[in-house]
Amino acid sequence: MPGWQDFYERHRNQDFELLSVSVDIQGAEAVKPYVKNTSFQTVIDADNSLANHLGFNMVPNGIFIDKNGTIRLIKQKFYVSDTEHLEAVEKLISGTVEKVVLEDQHHYAQGKSDNLEKQLAETKFKLGMHYTSIGKKEEALKELDEALLLDTDNFLIRKQRWYIRHPEKFSPNIDTEWQQNQLKKEKAEEAILKENQSCGLEGCSIPSRPMNHE
Repeated sequence: MPGWQDFYERHRNQDFELLSVSVDIQGAEAVKPYVKNTSFQTVIDADNSLANHLGFNMVPNGIFIDKNGTIRLIKQKFYVSDTEHLEAVEKLISGTVEKVVLEDQHHYAQGKSDNLEKQLAETKFKLGMHYTSIGKKEEALKELDEALLLDTDNFLIRKQRWYIRHPEKFSPNIDTEWQQNQLKKEKAEEAILKENQSCGLEGCSIPSRPMNHE
């Protein structure tokens, strides 16, 4: 996280703190290589709690909270490489503005989604994480695959499946080109499967061929 480290060093004396939240069901060991040269705090959200609470389905995200706990900026897909995003935070740090609304601003909606499919996807995701924690890889992947079919826009679910199946694509470096190609491949397959699959409390019925996980 070199970009955020540089930003933090520039502003840490302006009564500003940076907290990084890593969504990784694999825990702290999987995150250590990426934070070893940072001085700001990083915490692990192994249960995907923050994303579920705020309605995020992509990473990375940015949230600016003032001293009183008021959210002044919340943006899904917030990038340290985006000048507009960094300038927005700098304005909030300096007090130039009280609130910033960026293009495609994320609308915070506390609480569970009213969408039953997304609720079921969240349940299956949690079950998949439980299976992962006790070493049941195949059972975990079954639940995560079904969770993704219910919520195909949820990149957090997708990333965890990739990590379990292809850990070599994440360490020692993240293979972003592979991720982009894999995303295109899976999206094409999911469009076909979505038309024919149905899911309920007992699981998902998928009559067509399994998804290609290579």
